[in-house]
Amino acid sequence: MVKQLQTVAAMACMKSFLMVFNIVFWISGIIILAIGIWVQVELYKYMEMSTAFSSTAPYVLIATGSLIILVGSFACCCTVKGQPSLLYTYGAFLAVIFLLELGAGISIFAYRNKLTDGFDKGITQAMMNYRNDSGHLAQDFDLMQETLQCCGNHRPRDWLDLDHPQPIPSSCCIKENCKTDKEDQIYSQGCYTKIVEFLNANVGIVAGAAVGIAIFPLVGVILSCCLAKVVNKAKYEQMA
Repeated sequence: MVKQLQTVAAMACMKSFLMVFNIVFWISGIIILAIGIWVQVELYKYMEMSTAFSSTAPYVLIATGSLIILVGSFACCCTVKGQPSLLYTYGAFLAVIFLLELGAGISIFAYRNKLTDGFDKGITQAMMNYRNDSGHLAQDFDLMQETLQCCGNHRPRDWLDLDHPQPIPSSCCIKENCKTDKEDQIYSQGCYTKIVEFLNANVGIVAGAAVGIAIFPLVGVILSCCLAKVVNKAKYEQMA
């Protein structure tokens, strides 16, 4: 009788811990989803300047975050019902998510160097197509120069040194209605250094968050497996 009470108490304790984990895990899914949307909305216009940019990267984070939210919702049902088969299934899902998040974090760190290497060529290509662009690239380039307060690739004169020289755009102006042929009225620093510094800071945050959150599902794997064992033990003691 005493053993049964101890097992029931342990089961109640494990359920409480796992339920708290489920809530925090569900919230982490929202965070990853938000990061993916932020990368798509805010960082995309900078990253697309690189010839090494893959447009699927933000969607991986969005898909992972959505998966965590769905699994987190499923986990609450598993915890309440306390069925070992569902708990082991939940643990398997968590193990897969752990591998996905860890792989995503490592890939982002490795991809960062490749991404920055492609900016030198990518920014020059964007400048060459600036006047002939029929999409949003020209607008994104203007926004980049205005936001980062830069001009050209490595310097403002890069606009004039293109194979087909182009006038320096007004987005290089320090103040509105400036004369772009006056060096003291335009940004003097090139966009390559600025954008690489900006991405190194922000991509590092994204990658660090992915790796940090990746360790979290392992806690859920342990808790779900332990609860499943306790439930099985309780059933065995009731039959004995």
